[in-house]
Amino acid sequence: MRPSRTFTSRPALTGIALKRAISPNGRIISLEAGPYTAGIATVGAGIQSLTHSARSLVLPFDPDKVPHAYAGKTLAPWPNRIDGGRYVFRGRSYEVPVNEASTGTALHGLVVWDEWQVVSESAESAVLANTLHGQPGYPHQLMLEAEFSLTADTGLTVTIRATNAGSTAAPYGVSSHPYLTAGDKAVDDCEVSFTAAQVLMTDDRLLPLELKETAGSEFDFSRPRVLGGMSLDHAFTGLPDDGWQVTLRDPATGAATVLSVPAGPEGSAWLQVYSGEELGRRGMAVEPMTCPPDAFNTGTDLIVLEPGDEHRFSYSISAG
Repeated sequence: MRPSRTFTSRPALTGIALKRAISPNGRIISLEAGPYTAGIATVGAGIQSLTHSARSLVLPFDPDKVPHAYAGKTLAPWPNRIDGGRYVFRGRSYEVPVNEASTGTALHGLVVWDEWQVVSESAESAVLANTLHGQPGYPHQLMLEAEFSLTADTGLTVTIRATNAGSTAAPYGVSSHPYLTAGDKAVDDCEVSFTAAQVLMTDDRLLPLELKETAGSEFDFSRPRVLGGMSLDHAFTGLPDDGWQVTLRDPATGAATVLSVPAGPEGSAWLQVYSGEELGRRGMAVEPMTCPPDAFNTGTDLIVLEPGDEHRFSYSISAG
């Protein structure tokens, strides 16, 4: 017989040790510029809050709780989903962990729950960095940097940089996951407007089937219209070449929140819009994406970073 073993529990955190308790969002960095304030979470390089004259522009989350539905997170090295977590890149097969059981997919990359390091901070800006060392399903080395800059005129600008610091080419995509809000109104009562020529139809696992034209369909938001009870979790493309915007507006007060994406190489060709059912439809996820769902398999707009390559992606959120 094996001898019995005695286990002793560690004492509960008390006194000074309590001050070192780990937060699920790391540190919240506070920014302020003119009428704007922002909170930036170091875990997941996330937007915890953003206000203009005390009005929320994004749905805030509790700094002391794990945020639900990827609120505010930086999504890399892929946004959205990979079917079954499996893909082929340059003739080799890879498999990353499936983390969405309901769809059997790998969702939103590898860094959303990482603690990003603070590179610099000031009253109006913060730069966070993350080193992705690689894993069996994604054996590539990326240096990631997320800069959050707040100005009195333009609101919050987010710039995400990725550099391939390894010795092999790496597939790559990036996005961000803010939930826009127009004051305290549910998204049902808000007007939504953006211009996109096509919408990606998906199967019941939210994986791509076909592109359809939006003109004249229920997915046409080229003119502002109240969302009502419409459920959205769709990717749009055919966005304006000279940059594009998504506006969420409370028609009763005129309060609006605008997410803007620039033209050129720092912009994005895709937009995911989600009506926020997991958050009680209190905010609308507006996710500028460099590629659509399952791009690691389809290759659609997939970025390939050769060793030493850098990619930059940016967008801004402001009061309308």
